Amino acid sequence: MTHPAEPGPPPTGGDPTAGDPTPGGPTPGGPAEGTPAAEPEPAADAEPPASAEPAADAEPAAEPTATDPATATDPADQGELSARDVAVLALERRGWAGPGAKERAIRERLGMSPTRYYQLLNALLDDPRALRHDPVTVNRLRRLRAARRSRR
Repeated sequence: MTHPAEPGPPPTGGDPTAGDPTPGGPTPGGPAEGTPAAEPEPAADAEPPASAEPAADAEPAAEPTATDPATATDPADQGELSARDVAVLALERRGWAGPGAKERAIRERLGMSPTRYYQLLNALLDDPRALRHDPVTVNRLRRLRAARRSRR
C-alpha cells in the first residue's frame, strides 16, 4: 500500500492530470480531452425543474382589438387592462388647458388619432376592469357621458 502523499502508478489509458474521475481514462463516446463535458439532455417525459416558470409579465405579440370582456378571447384580457388602456385612463385623468394640448398629447404619447382615442375611451367606460383600475376617473366620465346623452 502506498502513502497518500506518494504518487501511485498512473492509471492505464488516460492522463491523470486531465481531471478525469474515472480510472482508466475517458469513457468511449465521451468528451474529448480538454473539452468541458456537456450537461445531459433531460428525458422527454421528465418534469421541468421547479425554477422554470413561465413568464407571467410577457405581453402578447399582437395587441387585441376587442375591449369587451365578454368577446375577448385572450385570457390576459379577462384579468388586467393592457398598457395602452392604462395610458388612455392616465391621460384622461389629467386636467388640460385646452383641447389643442390634449389632442397633441394623444398623438405624441399614445401614437394614435384623437378619434381612435375617444373610441377606446368610450369602450373603457363600459369595461369593469377600467372601473376597478381607476374608479374616480371612470365614474366622472360616465356621469359626463350620461349628461350629454340626456341633453340630446
